[in-house]
Amino acid sequence: MGEPKTPGTLLVPETRRLKITDIRLSVFELPTQSPFFNLETETLGNREVWRSRPTRPGPGEYHVLHVFTDDGIEGICTVGDARYTTMRPIDLEHLRHLAIGENPLDRKRLESKLRHATRHVFTMPGWFGAFDNCLWDIAGKAENKPVYQLIGAVRDSASAYYNYRGGGTLEAAIEDVQHALSIGFIAVKDHLSWPVAKNVYWFGEIRRACGDDIDIMHDAAGARYDLEDAIKAGRSLEDHGYRWFEEAIPDRDFNSLRQLCDTLNIPVMALETLMHEPEISKVWLEQGACDLVRAHARHGTTALLDLAEHAASRNTNVELNGPGGLFGLVHTHLTCAIPNTSYYEYFPGGSRDELGREIGLLNPPIPQNGHVTPPNRPGWGAVWDTQYFNSIRIAEL
Repeated sequence: MGEPKTPGTLLVPETRRLKITDIRLSVFELPTQSPFFNLETETLGNREVWRSRPTRPGPGEYHVLHVFTDDGIEGICTVGDARYTTMRPIDLEHLRHLAIGENPLDRKRLESKLRHATRHVFTMPGWFGAFDNCLWDIAGKAENKPVYQLIGAVRDSASAYYNYRGGGTLEAAIEDVQHALSIGFIAVKDHLSWPVAKNVYWFGEIRRACGDDIDIMHDAAGARYDLEDAIKAGRSLEDHGYRWFEEAIPDRDFNSLRQLCDTLNIPVMALETLMHEPEISKVWLEQGACDLVRAHARHGTTALLDLAEHAASRNTNVELNGPGGLFGLVHTHLTCAIPNTSYYEYFPGGSRDELGREIGLLNPPIPQNGHVTPPNRPGWGAVWDTQYFNSIRIAEL
């Protein structure tokens, strides 16, 4: 396969110049992943925690960004993925002012320019991530290469892990885990949110159901551990050979995270709620407030590759939060291009990948035998039913 190239480098002929001529946004209505909810307090041990209670479906608007060039190449990517699916009209207008007329192949310059502009646009960090992903699509099409090969392929397909359903009973959870193993997955992850004693019991039962050769991960985003609980859970995870401990306590609790990392041997993964700011991820990693870094290309592939390189210099991984742009296609490429990442995150049920078919995406990356494989097509390789895409679009900005 050859030696991987340096992530993020300009891999098109330097003499070639293209120009961005237009940036547009397609608007769709799709089922939402973010329903409206209320919060209620619940007593957990000797403290009260907030629990969310869904009330009704939320708005289901999805945006797709198009970047056009003077030689007819179009870069296309969803805004966000299952979350953060829209771009403000004012941000789109700022993007046009800042990027039209620029060379789309000069990604690092544009990433730096837009990151600097964020302070003056007064908008959220990572707001231009879909634009950066469109630039990678353009670069691949200009070179007639899939993006993962453009970056420097380290694998032709990537293992995926299966987010199994905890359900209301241990038996239901074990049944879902065994289903995942039966269709070829070699790794599973829970989102168990019981009190720590019950979670600890389930850790052992799930390990026994899986056997010793399967990677298992614990995502505690809904568990509401404090530091004492997180240490108890982490010790149990170590005893049962789990691969990582994710979102053990809130990302912003820097001091407690650092203490947790110092106490436990199992790698502690953090920063899903702060991954829009790669500079923050670098600081948390450098200061020992996480062992593994959660990352997402919805904030831009260029910034993600830089963060991955930084993590590699510290002998650790970035792990991509699923599914990624273009209903998983972006992260499928990146898990095959980044040396220091291990798994593609898969959510069964079709709500995050096959949902792309609802707007005309013909090739969402559904795992086969526990693996995802990037399309052997230029750019991100998305195949669209253009007529259907245009017919169900509710607006074009």
